[in-house]
Amino acid sequence: MDITDMARPLDGAGISAFLRSLPARPLLLGLGEARHFVAELGETRNEIFRHLVEHEGYRSFAIESDCLMGLVVDDYVTGGAGTLDDVMARGFSHRFGTAPANRELVRWMRAYNQEHEEKVRFFGFDGPLEYWAASPRQALTALRALLDGPLVDAVVTEETLETLLGPDERWSDEATVMDPSRSIGRSAQARRLRLIADELVALLETQAPRLAAPERARAELYGRTAVGLLRYHHWLADASPVRMSHLSALRDAMMAGNLRAVAEHGPALVFGHNLHLQRPPSRMPLGDLRLEWWSAGAIIAAHLGDRYAYLASAFGTVGEDAPPPGSLEGMLSTLPWERAVVDARRLAAAVKAPDPRVSRDFAYFPIDPAGLDMMDGVVFLRRAAGIAPFPS
Repeated sequence: MDITDMARPLDGAGISAFLRSLPARPLLLGLGEARHFVAELGETRNEIFRHLVEHEGYRSFAIESDCLMGLVVDDYVTGGAGTLDDVMARGFSHRFGTAPANRELVRWMRAYNQEHEEKVRFFGFDGPLEYWAASPRQALTALRALLDGPLVDAVVTEETLETLLGPDERWSDEATVMDPSRSIGRSAQARRLRLIADELVALLETQAPRLAAPERARAELYGRTAVGLLRYHHWLADASPVRMSHLSALRDAMMAGNLRAVAEHGPALVFGHNLHLQRPPSRMPLGDLRLEWWSAGAIIAAHLGDRYAYLASAFGTVGEDAPPPGSLEGMLSTLPWERAVVDARRLAAAVKAPDPRVSRDFAYFPIDPAGLDMMDGVVFLRRAAGIAPFPS
């Protein structure tokens, strides 16, 4: 079987040809990571984004990182607030600020905006959480400040809000992941804060006409984040068997809400793990559990239809781990290019029952051949040698 006619070299022409092959111009183009902290994929992503901005009219980039911290990066790339070192330290969660490709991307976006009137934007689309969650303080206090006035005091005074929030350490205790009894998510204070968050979001809706569009968009972000965090904390305190799967689902629902807001700014490249961007149900082992949930990509696809497109990533040799010749990655390794973009649906029709790939790198998720027909394309790198360990 020759799969060369299903693939193109991964360059600007290949990306533009891929976009033209789609049934509609996507508002959100997802580029999935098979593994975090792969230098070659980060560099490839940067090349793709530069081409999309310069030749395809894209104006936004969104990454699987804290949506509130992302405001620091956006303020820098659009207006020069702060320094690059400070932005990389404060503008990313999950230690993504340590990745050289992310630093280069931020530097390029700032330089581009200095030379062009129409700005490119940066967004984090994850919530302020992973398997544990941050305090809702920043989101609630910032939302309240933007809605300043007598009606806000009728919902909650600044003093009452501070009292209900209490010390941030009560909220950000990582031990709640394994021990629901450590969570304060179902305490009386948390229940009252959920009602307050709902009232502030309702108040924002009534006050929307008086807010300028950028101010309103930021207030909506704070509202989504406050409601989502308090909902997540509620389920951190749950002891049922479905707890971890539902927490994963809630996280991706928060991601999807942020991505729908990103789409309002026009075409955007979205970069995150394959598990968060794919259309089929996401599955992941966690200790003795096997988690299953609908990803942000699946949720977005339900709303945007073919205005959402998804490129999964896959690697041939990962470090010293080469794929079996009969595996999907083994077959893709026979392509004549080091980097390729592959028509996923044609590949799905041509490849039947490939050998499974089990990588020795626990952090690498081999592509699931059963989901190929629900992808639009595959970004394939023959070798991923720049594998960085997950920062501790």
